[in-house]
Amino acid sequence: MKLQRMNRRALALGALAVSGALALTACGSDDTGTSSGGSSAAAKPGSIKCDDAQGQLLADGSSAQKNAIDAWVKQFTAACQGTQINYKGGGSGAGVTAFTQGQVAFAGSDSALKPDEVTASKKVCTGGQGIDLPMVGGPIAVGVNVNGVDNLVLDASTLAKIFNNEITNWNDPAIAKLNPDAKLPDLKIQAFHRSDDSGTTDNFTKYLMATAKKDWPYDGGKTWQAKGGQSASGSSGVAQQVKQTNGAIGYFELSYAKDGLKTVDLDTGAAQPVKATVENATKAISEAKVVGTGKDLALELNYGTKAEGAYPMVLVTYEIVCDKGNKAETLPATKAFLRYIASEEGQKILAEADYAPIPADIISQVRTTIEGLS
Repeated sequence: MKLQRMNRRALALGALAVSGALALTACGSDDTGTSSGGSSAAAKPGSIKCDDAQGQLLADGSSAQKNAIDAWVKQFTAACQGTQINYKGGGSGAGVTAFTQGQVAFAGSDSALKPDEVTASKKVCTGGQGIDLPMVGGPIAVGVNVNGVDNLVLDASTLAKIFNNEITNWNDPAIAKLNPDAKLPDLKIQAFHRSDDSGTTDNFTKYLMATAKKDWPYDGGKTWQAKGGQSASGSSGVAQQVKQTNGAIGYFELSYAKDGLKTVDLDTGAAQPVKATVENATKAISEAKVVGTGKDLALELNYGTKAEGAYPMVLVTYEIVCDKGNKAETLPATKAFLRYIASEEGQKILAEADYAPIPADIISQVRTTIEGLS
């Protein structure tokens, strides 16, 4: 029994030392970063309900949640050894397409299903449709590399102007006003954005649209729309460019703010600028409202919150599944796996791996919905 306990603890530690970032990797790419630390949230013996889960479960979608899925899969398949789960993590767009074409049991997406995607899902969800189940949250960080500047504060308007190529130098008066104690250099800004379609881009630009619309005259989406700047593939590509380029700025999940890469504090209008942390992102996500109808639990995030300590530049990743009409051969494993990742134990793994757990009142609705899948 002592050896078994040691093996289970080793598995728990390995689950969170997965290849990939501490938190959310970039939607739209297969990139992963490097997780640090282990988890004390290993599932207790017998606490995962396998039910009739058997066989191979195929899934695809948001690579933003890839590391969470990896950690969950290690725990789940250790308990339910008759089940294999293959989550590709090829990006939100790829996942939704695979789902609406009936190629996967569930998909992950950093954006809720659009009306045309719901319509398409009805062809594979016999008598039902695809629904959004919020499962993973986390902050989008803005990373900077400006020699001699250790702390930087920016607000939404200034960020929008930087990424829209209207503020082009680090000693611009708008930046100086927000950072009176910083020695800002006369240095050109090198702004990096995603070259691939990305849920990270979608949520980053939703924040700018909600908080600095006059300075961000675009309609958002997974594809980068602003002119100018430089691009890189995946959040790992953006982070790498920022890290190696003096004067650079870029956006990516908090997971990539490592190896000395500095992140911007947001001036949201609260008394103090807000740092990009999981705890601060959770405060912002707690203000989300369920706007989906029926069993759909799509959320509306409050990007404009000014609550103290709330970091509003966040994303939420959904698991997309049929409410009715799931394939008989995959339904037991799908329900069992979703039940586990929505459980208290599953959500604890998020917290300990620098993801933001879904607020209690919302995840409770997710759990109820999972039990009704058919």
